[in-house]
Formats: sequence, structure tokens, C-alpha cells
Amino acid sequence: MAEDDGGRTAITAVHPDIIQTLILTKLDGPTLISASFASLQLQNLCSDDELWRKFCNSSWPSTSDPLIKNAVAAFPSGHRSLFSDSFPSITHNEPKPITGNNSKQYFPSPELISAVDIHFEGNLLYSKVLTNETESGWFMSSPFRIELLGHKEIVPTPVKFDGEDGNCKLELQKMKLSWILIDPSRNRAVNVSSLNPVSVQRHWLTGELKVRYSTVMRSGAGAGEGLVQCGIVVTCEGKEGGELHVREVSMQIEDMDGKVLSGKDSLVILQEVIEGGRKKRKENEEKENYENFLELKKKWKENKQKKEKNLDMMCIASGITILISFWTLIVFGSRSNGSYFT
Repeated sequence: MAEDDGGRTAITAVHPDIIQTLILTKLDGPTLISASFASLQLQNLCSDDELWRKFCNSSWPSTSDPLIKNAVAAFPSGHRSLFSDSFPSITHNEPKPITGNNSKQYFPSPELISAVDIHFEGNLLYSKVLTNETESGWFMSSPFRIELLGHKEIVPTPVKFDGEDGNCKLELQKMKLSWILIDPSRNRAVNVSSLNPVSVQRHWLTGELKVRYSTVMRSGAGAGEGLVQCGIVVTCEGKEGGELHVREVSMQIEDMDGKVLSGKDSLVILQEVIEGGRKKRKENEEKENYENFLELKKKWKENKQKKEKNLDMMCIASGITILISFWTLIVFGSRSNGSYFT
């Protein structure tokens, strides 16, 4: 058996079947990618699509759906490409300028495919795949919003509703959500969820608990500092003493003014994100980005209100000046004629 300089058995001496079935399957995705650069043999073994399919299905059960399988089959490296696109977080690159002459290139796909998985303490609560058409005039002009659950569909959770904000909010922090968007025309995907909640709040009127997942993106389509938020809200409700259940799961994109962007503007942003770079996820990074976004949003509104107030004062001052000038002309004009109004 081949040995290295230290007298240890070299990896090349191990049978490929043993490496693939007993070693590589024990690794996680990022480690497997790193291992593929160790040698040509490992690179070949780590390129097996069946291995990556199992990783993807284990991480995101929704990817086992036939619709996802058909879409991923066209990806450059199959399920490895899906994992590389969806596992890391996005990078906030500066948006490319969009003009009327080249705007059509931003809407090539007739549909978007969503693969959504909700876990609680490592156990799958809900998994679903749905498609949304993106070509109709109604979609382009209407506020962009994707609803996951059907009419009257609910998802039970193991969280007990005891009427106290503290306990419920703490438990709901354990709920993880993944929302992968796939563009079949570009054979690319992106995970637009923060995976962990960035906030859990109780609605002041209905008493429902709102679990928010957020990814902050850069874009020239939104207002403000070029930042927009892709927000996913999970609405939970229940009766005291019973279990909480998920009543609604929705995703939309908002700008700095809190305005929900249209389907057209949202597609421009999503294409930039799908084709953009990726980076390693850092713990609590998405929550920090969300809190920074809220702070910038607050400052943006304050500056906007200040500018509007100054503009109002200028308009009032201009109006008063015009009124004084008008009456001055009338008065002096009447004096020059030797009479006042009769």
C-alpha cells in the first residue's frame, strides 16, 4: 500500500468506492468542495452528481421534487451548481446601470421556481415547490408578492402558545427557513432567506406572531441608498394553551421608503442577485444587515421629511413674497392714479 513521506497511507491508495461511500458522504458541502481541490482523483470523485444530489436533498428536501430535478439537470454542474448557488449568502455588488435599450435582457425567464423548506430544531415542518409566471402585464405592474400556503392551509408547529411574548418569541427563533429561487432560463439559483429569523414580533391588533427572515440587497431599482430588503414573513397564530400553527408565509421586496416593488423592478433585482457573487455565511450577519437597513431607512425618512419641510417653507415664503409684491403693485399703482379702490 502506498505511503507518504511520514509513513502514513496516501489517499490515492484507498479504493475509490471506499472514499466515495464511506468518507465523502460524511462531509458537509463546503468541506466537500475544499476536498475536491486536494487532488485530481478527489476532484473526479467529488464531481459525482449523485453525491451532490443527496447533499441538496438532505439540506433542502424540496429539491427532491421532480420539477427541481428537471431544472437542475440543465445546470452546468448539476446539483453541485445548485449547492454552490444556494448555500452561501449573496454579496452586495453595485448594480449595473439599466437603460431602456437594454432592459429587456433582465426579463428572459417566463417563470421563477421557488423551493421552500421550514425546519424547527432540525425537524422538517413544511416543504413546497411552486412556480410563478413572470411575463404577464399583471405581474410586471403589480406589487411583487409570492404566497406559499394555499387558501385555508395551515402548518402545525410544536411550539406551545402560552400567551407570553417571551417564551413564544424565544421558541420561534429556532425556526429556520430556506427559500431558493431558481431561474430556469439562466440555470442559476439563489437562496433569498436569512435562514434564521431577524425578528419575531407580535402584531399589536391581531396578536399574531410575525417571524421575519430578511436579506438586504443593493439595487438601482429601489429608492433611497440603493438598498432593498427581500423580506419573508411567517405568520403564526394559536389559542392559549394550544399549539401555534403557521397561517401564512409570504415573500416580497421593499425599498427604503417601505414601498413594495413591482414585479418588473423585483425581477431586475433578483436577476442581479442570481448572477452576482456569493460568500461564506457568517453567524448573525443577516440580522446585523437587517438592523443596519432599518437604521438607514429611519435616517432616509428623516432626511426626506426634512427636505420636504424645507421645500414647504420655501413654497410658503415664495407665496408670501408674491402676495406682498402683488399688493404693493396695486397700492402704488392706485396712488399713481390718485385714487384707491372705490
